[in-house]
Amino acid sequence: MFDPVALYKCLADDTRLKSLLLIQAEEELCVCELTGALELSQPKVSRHLAQLRETQLLLDRRQGQWVFYRINPQLPQWVQAVIEQTLEANTRYLEVCRQRLCLMGDRPARAGQCC
Repeated sequence: MFDPVALYKCLADDTRLKSLLLIQAEEELCVCELTGALELSQPKVSRHLAQLRETQLLLDRRQGQWVFYRINPQLPQWVQAVIEQTLEANTRYLEVCRQRLCLMGDRPARAGQCC
């Protein structure tokens, strides 16, 4: 059972919503990529990612020095649909962040195909 109130409270924050949608768009991102895209400090981004993990929206994995975040594939279909439709309907909301992400140097090798 997924709590809809927890979902919408979590998504009500601009940083968490942008982070989640960027991860949805890119399939997987690390903290350093999100800090560059959002122009926020690492501790702030990490704190918001922790909240997204606590609500079970994100999963993380370690690869060497990197910790990558991705959408939890076990989310109920209605939650996946909310995320997908929000991304599709709000491309301008993420436009600047995606441009920053694509211009970012020193990205982990697996993410090099985004641009």
